[in-house]
Order: sequence, then structure tokens, then C-alpha cells
Amino acid sequence: MPKAPPIKTVKMKPMKHRKGNARPNLSAGPTPPAGKSSPSGKPASAGKPTEHKSSDGKAKGKSAFPRKRTRKPDSDVEKRPFEHTLDLSEPVRLNRFIARSGTSSRREADSLIEQGLVKLNGEVVTEMGTKVSHGDRVEVNGKRIVPTDKHYVLLNKPTDTITTTSDEKGRKSVMDLVEFESNGMKGMFPVGRLDRHTTGVLLITNDGDLAHRLTHPSYEIDKEYQVETTAVVSSADMNKLLVGIQLEDGLAKADRIERVDDRIGNLFIISIHEGRNRQIRRMFEAIGAEVKKLDRINYAGLTTKGVRKGKWKRLSRQEVTMLYRKVKL
Repeated sequence: MPKAPPIKTVKMKPMKHRKGNARPNLSAGPTPPAGKSSPSGKPASAGKPTEHKSSDGKAKGKSAFPRKRTRKPDSDVEKRPFEHTLDLSEPVRLNRFIARSGTSSRREADSLIEQGLVKLNGEVVTEMGTKVSHGDRVEVNGKRIVPTDKHYVLLNKPTDTITTTSDEKGRKSVMDLVEFESNGMKGMFPVGRLDRHTTGVLLITNDGDLAHRLTHPSYEIDKEYQVETTAVVSSADMNKLLVGIQLEDGLAKADRIERVDDRIGNLFIISIHEGRNRQIRRMFEAIGAEVKKLDRINYAGLTTKGVRKGKWKRLSRQEVTMLYRKVKL
């Protein structure tokens, strides 16, 4: 069996499970590069954790991880909610037009065209590369479609809600928590799924191309969770999660797992890039630990910072640009 990388421990105060929890701070400031002076004038050693001091000059402890530097928005424009309208002043490809209606992704639109399910101005179209101009009538499966503005919403999903656009049993859905119609958002759907009692970051959009790529395994989108189990999990069992656990649908392993605090043996931060059904819960069940609470604290770089449980916000231009870069759009 291959050896797992050593387990790291992030020392922090136990988290209080209260409404609106943000992602725990796993970093504590940048370490000056080797050979360069620190603010105190003394040279810093490469790889040495940064020591922090409080206002009274006393040391507060050392961080195991340097803080990641994030680029600040160049202007207020990047902070504003992002919206994008399809420009039909020039002809656009038919698959793009279909995708912008919220009907499907571009790849799925190509399949609809191949199957003869798309009409342009009353005529069935099967040729790829067909273009649509302003005033053209497009139908898919006998229904007329029109392009809509692209919208991007981040919801801090609360517990006891299901991730679906509708539910035959009448259960509360994530779609019930956002005022889409009154905010002019059409064709919205959740990207991926969080099970009923999992909370945290959930992206809702009508951008089919972006959603398709974010959920496609080849792009290996990072997902980070805070997990609380009912029992203490040993370091040996944590290693098993890193090496890989055999589930009924194949091998599953964590990209990273850390204890939130040495004094708390049942609270962890775990990262994966797959998106199988109930994957985190099943992995912990396989090592004999039942998951008590599961909160997604990061999805593709998005966090719930500043967004309380059950509340939502529109993504900024900077956040949408970040997502597009991750999936090479």
C-alpha cells in the first residue's frame, strides 16, 4: 500500500456552530522569503512559520501555513454583481444561443441539433455551425426559446433543504430560498448537489457552459468541507482517507485532511475534487465514523464569507472571472 503524506494539524480555537459560520482561517500571515529581512530587520529563514504578536507585544503562536496573497480588485467594477447579455448585433452560433436560453450546455445543444430537435425559423436544423441573427425564431422540442442574461448566485445552503429545482414530495428546495423572478433571473439551476443535511457553498446559475465544466471530473474542481464526526478519528484512520477508501462505486480518497485542533479529535477540514453522491459521509462511514455535521466551506474558490445560512448574494465580476479561468473558458 502506498504511503500517505504526513498529516498536518492546524491549531485553532474550537469552532462554535452558530449561524453564518465562515470558513476557519487556516493561514496566519505570509512568511518573508529566505534571505530577505522581516519587518523587524532580521533575516527570515525559508520555511519557518511566521510568529504573530498581539498589540501588547506578546507572541500569539505560529502558523503552519503561510497566508495566500489574493489580488485586490482593480476597481469597484470588479466588486459589482456580474450580469452578461448575449449580443445579437452580429450572428452567433446556434449552440451558443441554445445554451444562453438555459436549456442546456453547448455540448448538450450540439446533441439536440444532431437529433433534429431544433428548428430555426420553422425549419429543422442538423448542421453544426449554423448561426442565429436578431429576429430569428428558435425552437427546441417544439418550444420557442430566447436567450437570457447570465446570472450567478452563491447560496449559503442551510440544513434540511434539498438541492433540486423542484420536488414531487413538496420538500423545501434551495430554489425556494432565492427570489429569482423578482430579481429578473430566469432558467436558474444549482451546480452540482449537496445532500439534504449538508450546508455551505452552493452555486446557482443559468450559465450552462460554466456549470458543465465545473461539474466535469476532468477539471478537478476543489471542494473543501468542515466535518464533525460523532466519534474521535485516529491518525491511522485519517491516513486511510488519504491513501484511499474502497467504496461501492470505486476508490475514493481525500486530497488533504487536517485536524482543526489537536485537542478536538472529531473536527476536521477535508478537501476532495470529486463529486460523488454523499462521498464525504460514505468515506467516514467506511472507517467507522458517522458524520454529525458537514459544511462545505469552499467550492472552486468561493466561500460563504459575509453570507449567513439561508442567505445569498450575486457573484462579483472578479468571482465570475475566477471561475471562468479555473475551467478555461
